[in-house]
Amino acid sequence: MEVKGTAMAGTLESSDAQVTVEPGTGIELSIESSVINQYGKKIRATVLETLERLEVKDAKVTVVDKGALDCTLKARVEGAVFRASGYSEDVICAGKKLPWGGAIQ
Repeated sequence: MEVKGTAMAGTLESSDAQVTVEPGTGIELSIESSVINQYGKKIRATVLETLERLEVKDAKVTVVDKGALDCTLKARVEGAVFRASGYSEDVICAGKKLPWGGAIQ
């Protein structure tokens, strides 16, 4: 999926994460978290796995984590990427049309 613009998903509330995605060269990931020492590797892995699944090759991604669970991080990354790519019901990823409002695996 190609990142065409800048987009954000999430909040800075407790147990959430704010993810910003913008065009870049390669994957550039920046993480800010109060639990970076305990969960930094897992946060990084979750974000990178989600980007890989969405076939994002070039993007600058900034994550401000406030204790979000993995499922929340995945949802925030997906939301920001879809918005930044101009997501519509016609987006094709891994040879399949992505479901709007459906279960993305």
